[in-house]
Amino acid sequence: MGAARTEERATIAGRSLAYRWIGPDSARAPLVFLHEGLGSIELWRGFPESLCAAARRRGLMYSRYGNGWSEALEDPRRPGYMHDEARVVLPELLGTFVHRTPILVGHSDGASIALIFAGAGSSVGGLVLIAPHVFVEDRSLVGINAALEEFRSTDLATRMAKYHRDPEATFRGWNDIWLHPSFRDWNIEEFLPTIECPVLLVQGESDEFGTTAQLDAIESRVSGPTKRLLIKEAGHSPHLSDPGPVTEAAVAFLAELA
Repeated sequence: MGAARTEERATIAGRSLAYRWIGPDSARAPLVFLHEGLGSIELWRGFPESLCAAARRRGLMYSRYGNGWSEALEDPRRPGYMHDEARVVLPELLGTFVHRTPILVGHSDGASIALIFAGAGSSVGGLVLIAPHVFVEDRSLVGINAALEEFRSTDLATRMAKYHRDPEATFRGWNDIWLHPSFRDWNIEEFLPTIECPVLLVQGESDEFGTTAQLDAIESRVSGPTKRLLIKEAGHSPHLSDPGPVTEAAVAFLAELA
C-alpha cells in the first residue's frame, strides 16, 4: 500500500507527472526541486519544506516520468535521458508553472539535470547541487552494483512500492542505464563553462556513489561563483542524514540571491 499522496497532476512532455507546491507565498524566485535517480516527491522527506520555510520562498516539487506516482516507465532509459529531462521536460514544466527565473535544487541525477539545463543557456538564478555527477566514476559503478545486489537479495522492491507506482521499472530504469557499457563515457562537463549563476555544492565525505572529483570539475569549469560544503561521515544524501548544516548553508546561499 502506497504512502499518503497529496500531489496534483499535469501532462508535461506527453507524460502525466505528479507535482506539489510548497512553502509560503513570496515575490522572490521560487525553488524547483529535482530528485535523485530513485527519488520522488515523498523521498525528499521534509527537506524541501524546511528549506522553503527557512528561506521564505515558494517551492515546486515533482516526480519525473518513471518515478513516484508519475506515469510509470514503459521503455528502458537511453544514455541521454538526463539531457532529455533538462532540455525538453524541465523547460515545459517551468513554462507551465513557473513564470520567472527559478533557483534549482538538485540531488544526484537531479543535480546533473540542473547543470545541463543551466549550461544549455536557460535562465537560472542559482544552483544548489547535492552530490552532483558530471562524469562516471569507478566509485559510482561500485555503488550502483551494490544497489543492484540489494534489490535482488532484500525487500528493497517492497519498500520502494510505498513511494513508486512501479518499483521494478523505477529501479531498472535507473540501475540498468548506469551499468550499461554505453553509459561509461557519459560526461556533461561541456555544459559547465556557460554557467554564470552562483552555485552551492554539497556532498557527503563518505558518498558511496561519487568523490569530490565531481565538485572539483564543476568548480574549475563554471564561470560563476561557487561555494562548497562537505559533510563529515555523510553518504549520498547529506540533506537527509544531516539536514541542519545543509539547510543552514542553503539558506545563507539563497539570502544572497533575488
